[in-house]
Amino acid sequence: MYLDHAASSTVRPTARAAFLTHLDAANGSAAHQRGQNARAVVEQAREQIAQHIGASPHEIVFTSGGTEADNLALKGICWAARDKTRTTPHLIVSATEHAAVRDVAVWLAERGDVTLDVVGCGPDGIVDVEAVLALLTPQTALVSVMYANNELGSINPIAELAKALATRGVALHTDAVQAMATLKVDVNREQISALAASGHKFGAPQGVGFAVLRRDLAVVPLLHGGGQDRGVRSGTFATALIASVAAAFTETVNDRPRVVAHITALTDRLAAGLCALDGVRRNGPTDAAKRLCSHVHLSLDALPSELLALRLDGLGIAASGGAACSSGATTASHVLVAAGITGTPLRLSLGWDSTVDEVEHTIAAFTQLLNSNAATSRLWV
Repeated sequence: MYLDHAASSTVRPTARAAFLTHLDAANGSAAHQRGQNARAVVEQAREQIAQHIGASPHEIVFTSGGTEADNLALKGICWAARDKTRTTPHLIVSATEHAAVRDVAVWLAERGDVTLDVVGCGPDGIVDVEAVLALLTPQTALVSVMYANNELGSINPIAELAKALATRGVALHTDAVQAMATLKVDVNREQISALAASGHKFGAPQGVGFAVLRRDLAVVPLLHGGGQDRGVRSGTFATALIASVAAAFTETVNDRPRVVAHITALTDRLAAGLCALDGVRRNGPTDAAKRLCSHVHLSLDALPSELLALRLDGLGIAASGGAACSSGATTASHVLVAAGITGTPLRLSLGWDSTVDEVEHTIAAFTQLLNSNAATSRLWV
């Protein structure tokens, strides 16, 4: 029973087909016809993605995934600001950021490349716009707040924050890795300066993603070489992966109304079934409009994290005790600490091909697990 789509979703058939079709593509920077054919595939993919996200094709930069896109934005924008002003730029990130943002911010601060402020969140995991604005200084070059949290599923008020920052001349970067599968994101309408996305969260193979970097944004490249992607990200185009991420994203956008309705019903059933059990409670926003429909984050009071980690696979359930990028951690993460959430964490996340059977099996399995655990515990009283 695969309930870990937040870590990596199932590859969509259209993405698989696109990848196999272009697996033998020539180098897209070559001048011969086969090279130009490959380059046409890359540029068509760029146009497809740009159209779906409210950007211009020139603003789409292909990356190896969300981590690279986050690194490119934070390092590239802050270094460009430092070079322009010859002063140390100020960076603000939220306390709930993925390690791909949080660790980069700390690294930049430790090097003396930025001064850093971290803004907290409420118990629902949502960042307050006014709290961010209160931290702004004349040196603030960038604010990075994730579109939706990878653990709790909390959706941040990105459009409101971006508009407030734009009036103050401050760029906003958002890690939208978790948002793309179920939310419509429009960087132009929402005035987002930079964005990170990862293909394997919405049905593309692992190893490909994209950054959105607005045209008026100065960015120092992390990679130097052939000057591909407007000189911001050099390297031979991974044509097959790029074609697959565009195919997956296009299908995701077209299929989104069905998927959202389908998995909303499934997660509602899943949450109701599990929260009816003793010692189980749901975390994150209580308002469904403020959380991803794909995520159910729970705290289990009576089951130690070590036992949960051992039992999940035994139950035939692929789920996550914490963020999958946190080395398999099952203890409280920085997100849960920031939100003041206690108990053994469990994240269940659904995707485009999740089924009713998976949900019902999971409810039945956890009912058996918690009941047997309670009975075992009584033997030791």
